[in-house]
Amino acid sequence: MENLIHPSAIVDAGAVLGAGTRVWHFSHVCSGARIGSHCSLGQNVFIGNDVVIGHNVKIQNNVSVYDAVVLEDDVFCGPSMVFTNVHNPRAAVVRKHEYRRTLVRRGASIGANATVVCGVTVGAHAMVGAGAVVTRDVPDFALVAGVPARHIGWISRHGERLDLPRSASGQARCPHTGDLYSVADGVCTLHAAG
Repeated sequence: MENLIHPSAIVDAGAVLGAGTRVWHFSHVCSGARIGSHCSLGQNVFIGNDVVIGHNVKIQNNVSVYDAVVLEDDVFCGPSMVFTNVHNPRAAVVRKHEYRRTLVRRGASIGANATVVCGVTVGAHAMVGAGAVVTRDVPDFALVAGVPARHIGWISRHGERLDLPRSASGQARCPHTGDLYSVADGVCTLHAAG
């Protein structure tokens, strides 16, 4: 399957794009970027040199994925969400050697206009609400929202809210798939498909 790269997009020599990846209007992929197959980079997306993107990742319009960010397979980045890579930026102070790495684990979704402050991990299948500001690690299957982002619940890998306590023990099934989840000691685990 061929890649679709809009004529207004710039893909620098050396960038690696997997089969079936689409790059839309006015986007720029830098030479060191590594992007998997069947990804979609929306309009006005920037992908830095030191960026690794897995397969089937959807990056909506106006998102910049700066150096030191890794997006695993099946990640969704909502419109105009923001990644950072320097914790204390100053125009007059060069801090490229101080980039803090950010990892977004498989299947996670980040809502429109959210900000992910550098140096954190967003867990597998977690969901970051629109407009949230993530300043610390987000557990697997966690639903976080607000400024700063706070843990408000649990979410299935299908994207359905789970009727589980945030920290106490409990079990619940995804209302869509029937998958069984449990929480113990603040950790949510997927046990079996329904």
